Amino acid sequence: MESLEMTLQKFYKNKKILITGHTGFKGAWLSNILHLWGADVVGIALPPPTKPSLFEALNIQNKLKNHFVDIRDFKKIREILDTEKPKIVFHLAAQPLVRDSYVDPLSTISTNVLGTANILQAIKEVGSIKSAVIITTDKVYENKEWLHPYREIDPLGGYDPYSASKSAADIIANCYSQSFFNPNQYQKQRSTLIAIARAGNVIGGGDWAKDRLVPDIIRSIFSGNEDIIIRNPHAIRPWQHVLEPLLGYLILAKKLYEGDTTFVGPWNFGPEPDNFITVEKLVTTAINILGQGNLKIIPDNSKHEANILKLDINKAKTLLNWKPTLDINTTLSLTFEWYKTYYQNPELITELTKNQVELFFKTYEQNPN
Repeated sequence: MESLEMTLQKFYKNKKILITGHTGFKGAWLSNILHLWGADVVGIALPPPTKPSLFEALNIQNKLKNHFVDIRDFKKIREILDTEKPKIVFHLAAQPLVRDSYVDPLSTISTNVLGTANILQAIKEVGSIKSAVIITTDKVYENKEWLHPYREIDPLGGYDPYSASKSAADIIANCYSQSFFNPNQYQKQRSTLIAIARAGNVIGGGDWAKDRLVPDIIRSIFSGNEDIIIRNPHAIRPWQHVLEPLLGYLILAKKLYEGDTTFVGPWNFGPEPDNFITVEKLVTTAINILGQGNLKIIPDNSKHEANILKLDINKAKTLLNWKPTLDINTTLSLTFEWYKTYYQNPELITELTKNQVELFFKTYEQNPN
């Protein structure tokens, strides 16, 4: 029986794929996977938002066609899609940081809402796209801080500007899906299907964004400052390795491309309950893996952040036949081994990244759940 990795590799080989936000953390991982599979990848994004960056570490710029453009510029976005005529779009470009959204809410809102609308409008006008996956976040839900996981049918909301902007982007994506790419009219008026993917608290090697826990740990340790400062130690997060949701996006885009209207709409991608651990637990585990670092708690409640947020992933597991595979220990081991290699033997990082992708798929195939 053919493995899932081989099935996906055959499907994506030589297909024209557009990724927005390809210079970011998740976008660079996705770009690298599709490059390894022989896809014809085109990227739209601003230059890498951090230094170092995974985009530069893996030399992504020389592996695909880059357009360094602000997604708020509709004219340029429209021109790129008209020229490139991709068949599949993954929209990841965004202002992704909760705390930054308090500093510059207008930029966050315009990037996340107008940027998403621009991509969808360009898809509508160009007409070559068969499949589009719009990536939002788990933070689109109206978070009531309750213990049960949120389902795709639960109300959307947003306390902070980031969450509100992503919720609005989610609504805009659904609007375009229903108004212009309605699955009931598939192949009658248009041949494009749209899905929305919601995932959060994604970790893995190559993330250096500010105000994120794993990059903060890495900066503290490899800058020579052993103190790892955390502001909300008891907050519970559904930690998942970046390859977990990316696999969901890749399967979802394939289903849409093949014309299965069942897969239109929103999808949650998250880990199993064992991966729901506190910020403090993650940091102490990281210190044990890295063999260095000191935990220091300095509470900071000046900017509201959710204490608990869990996703119900039964829809993806049942209908999409996707499953989370990596337990929390493996997730953290892969993540921090990546960083150790980057700082100690950077010439090995491209091969290590490839090996981690192969290990992930091997583990996926061996997982019976």
